[in-house]
Amino acid sequence: MTVIWTQNGIVENDPWISGEAEVAPRLLSLVDALEHAQDNAPFGVVLQPADDVRRLVPILDRVAIVALTFPAFSDGRAFSQAMLLRQRLDYAGALRAVGTVLLDQVPLMLRTGFDSFEVDHAPTLKRLVEKRLPGINLHYQPAADQAEGVPGYSWRRSATLNG
Repeated sequence: MTVIWTQNGIVENDPWISGEAEVAPRLLSLVDALEHAQDNAPFGVVLQPADDVRRLVPILDRVAIVALTFPAFSDGRAFSQAMLLRQRLDYAGALRAVGTVLLDQVPLMLRTGFDSFEVDHAPTLKRLVEKRLPGINLHYQPAADQAEGVPGYSWRRSATLNG
């Protein structure tokens, strides 16, 4: 069973589950989104790891949600896609992680700009519902979540994920 999780909890009746492409609103592939960008119906885009997010620039203001695919635990290309969307392309819409979403990756997914997660791994879902995220609460690099700095170290940021 696939569930949509956000930091506010489980999302009921989410219309953007990737396996339900026949139900409007729809999640489209990059190619389909570029072809149907003039349609009036709301749409989202599912990007595969090899897709170039910069191709979305002409239609990005019309995209309601971007779902980035994690095909395997070891494939982190969607982290880079998320940072490009949030920081370089200023995408402010919904950003969802789909595919192999496991607990150990969720804190970094949140830091790189994801705000919802399509989860079908039961142990991960259990921990997310319990708000038991793993992780270290200090980071050396900036993040999309704009965590506040720690006094005395301008280059160290405090995480706000384990609240």
